[in-house]
Amino acid sequence: MTIERLNPFSFGSFGYYSQGVKIDLGTKTMIITAGQIALNDEGKPVAPGDFTKQTEFIFGRIQQVLEAAGATIDDVVKAQFFITDVSKYSEVSAVRNEHFANARPATTMMEISNTVADGCDVEIEVMAVIDN
Repeated sequence: MTIERLNPFSFGSFGYYSQGVKIDLGTKTMIITAGQIALNDEGKPVAPGDFTKQTEFIFGRIQQVLEAAGATIDDVVKAQFFITDVSKYSEVSAVRNEHFANARPATTMMEISNTVADGCDVEIEVMAVIDN
């Protein structure tokens, strides 16, 4: 088994972690992303309070991690969404549905009290599987 740590974009001030991990399992490779929030490269929140724009930004970050592993959004098999206001479910879900129209991964969405960065209301992590 081979493990490769993925860090395709520069921002990351929350300690020692990888934005994604690529795990070669023989005939398949699994890619797991860290929870992604809507912080730009300068560490500033993107569109505070706008769940739609934050979710769109996060999907862009997720795509960067997946591309670094040789995968696409259509390879996602599991997704977890954490939102600070469950009444915004439909806004987040609409963006999710656009991006996962083909993949249709098993999905969890739950309300949380906060993310690690003020102004960030959505956090998403995914798992993808590709053939070797």
